[in-house]
Amino acid sequence: MNWGIFEGLLSGANKYSTAFGRVWLSLVFIFRVLVYLVTAERVWSDDHKDFDCDTRQPGCSNVCFDEFFPVSHVRLWALQLILVTCPSLLVVMHVAYRQAREKKHQEAIGKDGGRLYLDPGKKRGGLWWTYVCSLVFKAGVDATFLYVFHSIYPRYTLPRVVKCQVAPCPNVVDCFISKPEEKNIFTLFMVITALVCIVLNLVELAYLVSKRCRECLEARKARSESLDHRLDWVTSSSKQGDLLSGDLIFLDSDVPPPLLPHHP
Repeated sequence: MNWGIFEGLLSGANKYSTAFGRVWLSLVFIFRVLVYLVTAERVWSDDHKDFDCDTRQPGCSNVCFDEFFPVSHVRLWALQLILVTCPSLLVVMHVAYRQAREKKHQEAIGKDGGRLYLDPGKKRGGLWWTYVCSLVFKAGVDATFLYVFHSIYPRYTLPRVVKCQVAPCPNVVDCFISKPEEKNIFTLFMVITALVCIVLNLVELAYLVSKRCRECLEARKARSESLDHRLDWVTSSSKQGDLLSGDLIFLDSDVPPPLLPHHP
């Protein structure tokens, strides 16, 4: 694994994320990816070799292992982590696309010809939608894999002994799982971190949407106030023009201006 490229991608995703996004990145790459690479693969490395059944029937242990472990925890976690981290890289690629487009625009028109983006990394327009969609996708992926884990392994735990009655086993046999308690601890740890990541994604999504709604309301209020100010200015200007024209008419005429009615 090229850690230089990995560090560059991680720093880019961290640069264009909010505070909640930075916490999410730290949680994913420290408590999920590193734990998976350093510990989880070693814990599950001998799950098939140490899966023992109390029978000498050839093939019975392999069939029972496939029956109770259709998909390995390690392979499911690997697929989950790949799908969860890809959207953050898409955000970095979108920012890089904006920067390249801005560079071409500056080379073609010049620095005095205006800019396409005031800040290519600022979440506006298409980049805002890319970021929001990435949050929804990441939360959906984690929720889907939690459901899949719960469907395959109820309550996310492994029993010490499983009973198997699948051909070619001659009868009901007992099969023993290697290090079930250690595996349960790591499974619950990964489940809890995935739940925390889902909560962070939802909180960040709510923060971005509420911030965008507040900015839209403030912009609409500012436009409304500007329009009212212009209408007041036009109305006052027209009134001043009418008074000025009336004064000029009476100055050119011998008829005195009408007196205003007397109010007590």
